[in-house]
Amino acid sequence: MFLSALELRNIIESSFLPKRCQCTLSPDLSMTVKVYADGQTDQLDLLVTGIDASGLNGCREINELIAQLRSRQHHVEVDPHSMLGKAL
Repeated sequence: MFLSALELRNIIESSFLPKRCQCTLSPDLSMTVKVYADGQTDQLDLLVTGIDASGLNGCREINELIAQLRSRQHHVEVDPHSMLGKAL
């Protein structure tokens, strides 16, 4: 991964504005993304866990992840292994 965890989190979280997004990255580069329905409540629009962030090496990979997260934003259950052709 070429970006720092802070840079990666900032890119992903800001891509969901004006909604609130929380991205956490563990030391083993496993990422969890939460997108909340609004800024007032803790109701989730999207929860994806177990994303392998080690393959997010540039703009193209990050943009593909964001596009896939957005397309699944209204689904409650998401299989992280189906995202980015198992690159996550």
